[in-house]
Amino acid sequence: MQSWSINADDLLVVIDVQNDFCPGGSLAVPHGDEVVPIINRLAMHFPHMVLTQDWHPRGHRSFASAHPGKRPFDTIELDYGKQVLWPDHCIQGTGGADFHKDLRVPHAELILRKGFRPAVDSYSALFENDQKTPTGLGGYLRERGIRRVFVAGLAFDFCVRYSAEDARREGFDVVVIEDACRGIDTDGSMVGARKSFAANGVTCVGAQAISNA
Repeated sequence: MQSWSINADDLLVVIDVQNDFCPGGSLAVPHGDEVVPIINRLAMHFPHMVLTQDWHPRGHRSFASAHPGKRPFDTIELDYGKQVLWPDHCIQGTGGADFHKDLRVPHAELILRKGFRPAVDSYSALFENDQKTPTGLGGYLRERGIRRVFVAGLAFDFCVRYSAEDARREGFDVVVIEDACRGIDTDGSMVGARKSFAANGVTCVGAQAISNA
């Protein structure tokens, strides 16, 4: 098994470890809270960290409740492409949008909020779902001299996937720490994520492969 030593130009992005994505939340990822202790252990060994936080206004366009007659997990076509409709979740200022209470990453240097534009969803930490509107994270990483991005969090087959793919397209080496993620797995999305990672040069490893973690 290949081991990965963490260097000064490596960064860990922790995706959306928030109450609404954990058991009891409105869009709970199965076993989502299991990533918390793994991420806490990993975090101690990374010199740089970013947290992302889903941060929707009420009535967001990606909510099924905003489309009469539609149900959560229906798919519709919007001006920027296909959109899965979700239960209302991670609404700004609510407890569901808060980070999991046991997440311990006090040295994170940036909290990036995404999904706050009412008319477009944002899975990726780097671009809105229109694939045109940047969040600013790519520029931040380049200006900080980051070369390799490790990704963990929720959910493997959506926000982790699109963050990893966009980071790779932006020229970073990308490693997904798979056992520090959990997935939703709707319509084959887990298999699709793994196939996409293999095709796009995104490496998947287990936390045990991080040699100094």
